[in-house]
Amino acid sequence: MDSQNDLITRHTFKVVLKRLSEEPVILLEGPRAVGKSTLMRQIAHLTGGTIIDLDDLPTRAAALMDPTLMISVPGPVLIDEYKHAPDLLSAIKARLNQVGSRPGQFVLTGSSRHDTLPKTAEALTGRLHRMEILPLAQSELSHHGGLVERLFEQGAEVVNSTESATTRQAYVDLIVTGGFPDALVRSTTVGRARWFDDYVRATLAKDVADLKKLRQAQALPAVLKALAGQTARILNMNNVAQTLQLNKDLVASYTYLLEAVFLLRTLPAWGKTLTTRSAGNPKLHVVDSGVAARLLHLSPDKLAGTDPTYLTEFGYLAETFVVGEVLKEVSWMDGITSVGHWRTYDDDEVDLIVERDDGMIVAIEVKASTHASKASFRSLAKLRDKVGPAFGVGVCLHMGTRAHHYDDRLIALPLDRLWAH
Repeated sequence: MDSQNDLITRHTFKVVLKRLSEEPVILLEGPRAVGKSTLMRQIAHLTGGTIIDLDDLPTRAAALMDPTLMISVPGPVLIDEYKHAPDLLSAIKARLNQVGSRPGQFVLTGSSRHDTLPKTAEALTGRLHRMEILPLAQSELSHHGGLVERLFEQGAEVVNSTESATTRQAYVDLIVTGGFPDALVRSTTVGRARWFDDYVRATLAKDVADLKKLRQAQALPAVLKALAGQTARILNMNNVAQTLQLNKDLVASYTYLLEAVFLLRTLPAWGKTLTTRSAGNPKLHVVDSGVAARLLHLSPDKLAGTDPTYLTEFGYLAETFVVGEVLKEVSWMDGITSVGHWRTYDDDEVDLIVERDDGMIVAIEVKASTHASKASFRSLAKLRDKVGPAFGVGVCLHMGTRAHHYDDRLIALPLDRLWAH
């Protein structure tokens, strides 16, 4: 996959280069097999830096034996999977203390969240800039810009008369494929399914094991599958614990670990102070919609049909897909304060809220239908009225062909506007 992945210019690439001119140490963290090593090679090629690949066992052994010597090479020094030799961070700290925190000295990659690695979490406090690298976005694959930035800049004026040519079947295929480079190059559904199975198995066996020795390791795959069944829904660990007959604390611990290795993500509640009726529970999403579909054994054939159960599941997968695409775009944007969902005890719900530093918000509702009905805008309208002038625009993304204005600062857009102008 590396050769094809090298041909894709990731939007994050320019952002990393810019921040290298400002930050002494940058950490690129995200799921395994997402393209972090490829991105690091591109950075090394452009900057003339030195790569230290800790997945290479002799290199790892040398780093463990003498971390200070290992980083005494022409910079910038780029360390792949630094968690295998955590003492390197102490050596980096010592180097920064000696020569000063000049920009662009070190780039690290990791497949586990930095703050879940107790041996390393404190070493570079205040000197480490973390950037999340996620699966490929549709806007990267299509070589277009994303939607969120245009919504902040143009508001409801993004609506135009161009009709979408993307069919429902095409949406199904995009969603069950996801954005992992190695899944994208599989030409068959069977081949992708096999890759997803291997990917999940390797992540659980290697990345989770690196973080913690598990008391009931055999239960972890079942917990992951049960949690995947809650994608795009309010996280309910009690249900998982009861279904699997496990201790709730154990399920909570496993959920934390599955987040730490970037298989799951919790989307926090937004606007908890907006009204006393706002709920505060997070929503759960599998990080990649293709992984979610495979964990739930939802094939393209099942989702293309009209079975009510699969139609419901497709709606949740579509929301997880959109959340993933938006979070990818946000990861390379500056000036974003928070991303969350809004829900009230009166059953008002908006799938996604993106808030900018100046307080302006963009609100997104996802519908796996061919049009946006009046009911699709009910919660968006309530949120608009509560937020007031800071409400930039509310969007209902649907799988139909046409965009249109619905009401003041409320619009409907075909879902593919996330990546196609």
